[in-house]
Amino acid sequence: MSVAGGLENAFVAGAAVGCDCLQIFVKNQRQWRAPDLRQEQIERFQSAQQETGLSPVIAHASYLLNLASPDAAIRKKSAKAMAEELQRCEILGVVGLVFHPGAHMDGTMAAGIRRVARSLDEVHRSDHVLKTRILLETTAGQGTSIGHRFEQIAAILDGAKHPDRLGVCLDTCHLFAAGYDFREPDGYAGMIDALDSAIGLANVRCIHMNDSKREAGSRVDRHEHIGKGKIGKAGFSHFINDPRFAGVPMILETPKGKDGRGTDFDKVNLKRLRALRHE
Repeated sequence: MSVAGGLENAFVAGAAVGCDCLQIFVKNQRQWRAPDLRQEQIERFQSAQQETGLSPVIAHASYLLNLASPDAAIRKKSAKAMAEELQRCEILGVVGLVFHPGAHMDGTMAAGIRRVARSLDEVHRSDHVLKTRILLETTAGQGTSIGHRFEQIAAILDGAKHPDRLGVCLDTCHLFAAGYDFREPDGYAGMIDALDSAIGLANVRCIHMNDSKREAGSRVDRHEHIGKGKIGKAGFSHFINDPRFAGVPMILETPKGKDGRGTDFDKVNLKRLRALRHE
């Protein structure tokens, strides 16, 4: 949800389309720095959350960050920016900060993974343990991006000094594009077994629910409305009805706008997902 005009506006917009939980940016995602939060901003945010009852709130980190970069200056800048975003989340009571592990650029996957782990250690260099967890998001595998295999995410968790401060965010579009075809029951079961073996289901703290414009294994990240892409409604039904994910916030990142009848697409996609629930 957009925070244009004030962080609290995300709750108003979320309530209007029928959200239970939501995801926001806690700063401009296209800029490195942001002014410190003012007390009145914090109070308006907390009041709006209390009034609407929308919870939990997840944040997505800036797209500028690349903790895997071979350039030490970019890594340092990224770690500093992430630490600042993490502090903003903590102040606001946001439970998770989702980020893409990054791209190793001209290096190797193994070296990139080590750089991400070390960068996360830098972010967590303070002895003060925050309530907000950093959540590594699974990726589609475009270019040299890290995180399109569960083993890569697991290697980052294993390499970090504070894995207890980390978690994982699954993205259905990314999983599918990366080659995890979960449309049929057997495919879903196999994927979940692989996820549990490599990472552990308890580490899954958020799920992005997005259909995919491209086919399984394409390694192209293009989100589509629920049931209108290559995944189809059946694939989402597995997630919706899996009791192991009953307490995990599921977030739509589908295209914004209105359908031919003038209905907000967020309302349309929420309705499609909720219709898949088994009684």
